[in-house]
Order: sequence, then structure tokens, then C-alpha cells
Amino acid sequence: MKQSAGIILYRHGEEGLEIFLTHPGGPFWARKDLGAWSIPKGEFGPEEEPLAAAQREFFEETGLELAGDFLPLGTYRQSGKKTVHAWAIEGDCDASAIKSNTFKLEYPPESGLWREFPEVDKAQWFTLDQAREKIHKGQVVWIGRLVERVEIK
Repeated sequence: MKQSAGIILYRHGEEGLEIFLTHPGGPFWARKDLGAWSIPKGEFGPEEEPLAAAQREFFEETGLELAGDFLPLGTYRQSGKKTVHAWAIEGDCDASAIKSNTFKLEYPPESGLWREFPEVDKAQWFTLDQAREKIHKGQVVWIGRLVERVEIK
């Protein structure tokens, strides 16, 4: 069974609660927007604790280290049978200053040309309504769980 772990970074903005989301890099996602964004997350194996994996993935995808009191949001089994563990933490950052790790991909396919792409090509802060439109449909559950557990100022 595949497992993944991620973190929702949130803040209280002028228009209410805002969520930090990332956009996947690479040619497949280049022209996709609605339903393409994600919380920073990734897979982990049995040797790694889920929260440690979530913190590692957040750093790998953004270059930002998070520490503090993480709010557990539980687990959710996605339609692809992957179990995702998630946490939330309040904080702030400059979304335009992220630095993601990279991956290599043969592109164009079967061309013999290997190119390097960022795992995450951009990040942005979104209001709750914007985030619900932008986030991948399998992750909308995390927005609802965050709203249930965080005081909206």
C-alpha cells in the first residue's frame, strides 16, 4: 500500500484564511491550472514516520523548513488507493521565493533527450474559495478538515 504525507501551511490574510499550494513542474502540468495544485506532499516508506516525511517533502518541494506545533488532519484514502496523512501549521512565507528539487524526464517522449524539471514550478497563497478550485480533487478533503479545526478570524 502506497502512503504519502503532506503539510498545509496556512495564514490569516485580509480576506480570511489563506492556504499555501504548490503547482507541479514538468511538461504534463505546464498548461494545467484548475485542479492541478497540491499541498506539498510525497510518498514515504515504512522506515519513516509520516510527520517526518511530510516535513521532508515540504522542504524538498519548497526549500522551506517548518517547525512548531503541527495540527494533525488525519488520513484519507484516495481513489487510487494511496493513503495520505496530513498536518497543518500556521505560518507565512514568500511563495515566489520557493526552491524545489528537480527530476529528470525523457522529453519529448522517446526522443532520447533527458531534461531536468523542478518538482514544483511555482507556489501561491489562495483564499479558501480559490484553493477549492485550484487544488486537485483528491485533496479537497484537507481544506474541509483544516476549516473544521482552525479558528477563522
